[in-house]
Amino acid sequence: MNTTLKRIYREWLKPLLLVVIITSPLRSSVIDWNWVPTGSMKPTIVEGDLVLVNKLAYDLKVPFTTHHLAQWADPARGDIVVCFSPHDGTRLVKRVVGLPGDTLELRHGVLVINGTVQPATSRDAAPYARDIFEDAHPQVAVERLGATPHLVMALPSRSAGRDFAPYRLPEGNYFLMGDSRDNSFDSRFFGPVARDQILGRAHHVIASFDTARYLLPRLGRFAQSLDFDER
Repeated sequence: MNTTLKRIYREWLKPLLLVVIITSPLRSSVIDWNWVPTGSMKPTIVEGDLVLVNKLAYDLKVPFTTHHLAQWADPARGDIVVCFSPHDGTRLVKRVVGLPGDTLELRHGVLVINGTVQPATSRDAAPYARDIFEDAHPQVAVERLGATPHLVMALPSRSAGRDFAPYRLPEGNYFLMGDSRDNSFDSRFFGPVARDQILGRAHHVIASFDTARYLLPRLGRFAQSLDFDER
C-alpha cells in the first residue's frame, strides 16, 4: 500500500503540486481568468463566458495582495475590468464608466458625464436574442463613452433604477456599471470602487459554455475580443 501511495505521489500529486506552485503567483499578478455566472454584462459578456484577465494592464502587484510594486497606467473610461466588490469582496466583471473627479448622472437610463450626455444609438436586438432570457423585448444600443463604443442593454419589463442625481467621484475611485443596465449590481448600489481593488482588464473570451443548454460550447465565442466592432 505504501508503495502505491508513493507512486501516486511521485507520478501525480507531486507534478500537480508543482504546477499549482508555479501558476498560482502568475494568476495572482500576471494573467488570470474569470468565469462569468450572471448576465449583468450582456450582450457583451454572457453567462458561461470564461474571460481572460490581463493583470499587468495597469500595474504589477505583490502576488496574493493588492499592494502595488509598480504602476504604469490607470483604468480608462470604457475598459472592462475585474474588481473586488466593496459590498462583499466578491470578484466582479464591470465596465469603467466614471473616472476620479468625474460628475455622473443617470436620467431615465441615459448616462451623463460631466454635463455631457453620452450618445446611444439603437441597434437591432435580434442577433443577441438567443442569449437574452430576461425580457421578451430587450432594447440594445451602442453607447459611446468618449471614444469607446460598446453595447448596452435595457429590459423594459423590469422595475429598475434608471435615474440618480449628479454624483462626483472622489479621487482614486472609479464608477463601474454593467452593460445590462437594468440587471446589474454595480456602483449605483455599492458605490465607487477604489483603484487598488481593480485587479486587471478583461479583453477576450477564452471559452464559453451555454448554461441554459446543458453547457454546450458556444464555439463562435471562443477567443472572441470584448472590444466592440461597429462594422
